[in-house]
Amino acid sequence: MKTQSIFSNLILYGRSIWQIARSRLSPKRGIEDILNYRYISDNIATSGQPTAQELELISQAGYKTILNLAPPNASNALPEEKVIVTNLGMEYINIPVVWDNPIMADFKQFCDVMENHKEQPIFVHCAMNMRVSAFVYLYRHLKMGVPALEAYSAMKTVWEPNATWQNFIETAIASKLT
Repeated sequence: MKTQSIFSNLILYGRSIWQIARSRLSPKRGIEDILNYRYISDNIATSGQPTAQELELISQAGYKTILNLAPPNASNALPEEKVIVTNLGMEYINIPVVWDNPIMADFKQFCDVMENHKEQPIFVHCAMNMRVSAFVYLYRHLKMGVPALEAYSAMKTVWEPNATWQNFIETAIASKLT
């Protein structure tokens, strides 16, 4: 691994830890206070890992489905998330996207879920909203026809993709998955 890549990953992880700590210590008034929350449209919102209390806020806001792109062993995963979500009356779907190895099959599955749930509010999260913001950018641009710069600008409010994710994004765009 190149020195620059190691350095950028250290910065990314340090920033992530700081964001998690700050989010968990802040009082919650609504879903907009969830870690890296982003409103995308009336039917799509995204964030980093919500707490059990925040999942309740998501349910109260009218979301019908929780789509989690983090593996169950992610550092800030909520072990009982599926049980909590289903007890709140929402559907729970997990596509465990490996941080260091996103693959097109995961993105295709993500697109299928989004298409099957496009008529109802869906809340998409991962550990920090980085995987999600990249997938949502690609979905909006490739599937929904949102101009690339507009879709990309939403992702840039969360993070600047590292080399692994930039390569994945370029591969997805080149494949013209539609």
